[in-house]
Amino acid sequence: MQIADRLAPLQTNVFADMDRAKAKAIADGKLIIDLSLGSSDLPTPPHVLSAIADALTDPDTHGYALFNSTKDFRIAVAQWYEEKFGIAVDPETEVLPLIGSQEGTAHLPLAVLNPGDIALLLDPGYPSHAGGVYLAGGDIYPMPMLAENDFLPVLSDIPAGVLAKAKMMVLSYPHNPTTASAPLAFFTEAVTFCQQHGIALVHDFPYADLYFEGEPVPSVLQADPDKSVSIEFFTLSKSYNMGGFRVGYAIGNAALIKALRQVKATVDFNQYRGILRGAIAALTGPQECVTHMVNTFASRRNAAVVALETIGWSVPKPTATMYIWAKLPAHLSNRWPSGQPNDGTPDSIAFCTALVANTGVALSPGRGFGKSGEGYVRFALVHEPKVLNSAIQKIGDFIQPKAA
Repeated sequence: MQIADRLAPLQTNVFADMDRAKAKAIADGKLIIDLSLGSSDLPTPPHVLSAIADALTDPDTHGYALFNSTKDFRIAVAQWYEEKFGIAVDPETEVLPLIGSQEGTAHLPLAVLNPGDIALLLDPGYPSHAGGVYLAGGDIYPMPMLAENDFLPVLSDIPAGVLAKAKMMVLSYPHNPTTASAPLAFFTEAVTFCQQHGIALVHDFPYADLYFEGEPVPSVLQADPDKSVSIEFFTLSKSYNMGGFRVGYAIGNAALIKALRQVKATVDFNQYRGILRGAIAALTGPQECVTHMVNTFASRRNAAVVALETIGWSVPKPTATMYIWAKLPAHLSNRWPSGQPNDGTPDSIAFCTALVANTGVALSPGRGFGKSGEGYVRFALVHEPKVLNSAIQKIGDFIQPKAA
């Protein structure tokens, strides 16, 4: 039986490997503290659950949900965006409901790329961005994100030969995994760049609300209010703790929305309409739940940064997201050398595998997000401070230099 060649790049998945490592640690009797997955442990707001519960007995919600039946949700999305970012949105032509934003980032390449076309992706970046390009038969040009550049790609470094074949660029700020935010000036530069080169600009925006200090983080549509080249993806998973409900949307350029809608119509319908009613309640109802979510993760961030300091591991304090992006201490390269040309970089996969096996603490290896993520690990702050402190103390015991 033949298996399609397009699956070949998807055969290896470091997160699946880490899942197996966690399973083995459990089998060996370890109690797991899982800081490897960005799945919020906070509850969905009660008014959202009530809206969904009330829908269960309404037979109008029990059938297939085609595009026209999502009108109320699309109107709520357009109003939310206009109030939050000052961007006028047409709910008929510029909004598309999605079964989580990952559906959009994975399927959009099918609507934009022909085989051999190039997608410009952040390195490190979220794995589904690359997966969608591979399934569409596209090629990837990784844009390195380095600390010395504030984890922003240097667009002028992209070779002319690559730009001649590039059809889409994917950005995502606040960024998973580096926690970096992008200023509006960078988005303006990216919009101009994509306009000049005929490139669709895709912005994955799940952490729109999850920032801790300073000005609100910008939408790419604030740099492209005419939506000339841009499309943005938002999910209710983070802001409203609705990860399991799989509800998000695309918003932006009408031609891109129409093309993605054609792909979606081939693949699936929409969620249960009761879930969409819950999403409407989230977007239009009281927002104290969002403030509580942000304050909770800010408190966890503060506790984790202090705890890491106590074990001799200094990390920058993140200004956004639910993660800490931590450079592995250099002395660990003696125990887990990466084999990379830049000597002194520890192997993040080997470190994380050994860590969970010995302590039960699971982190995400930076290499799993791309080549430029090597030498880093990602902490997901999905437990209360007491648990985070316990996990970090276990890590501290584990990383102490070994006697000769």
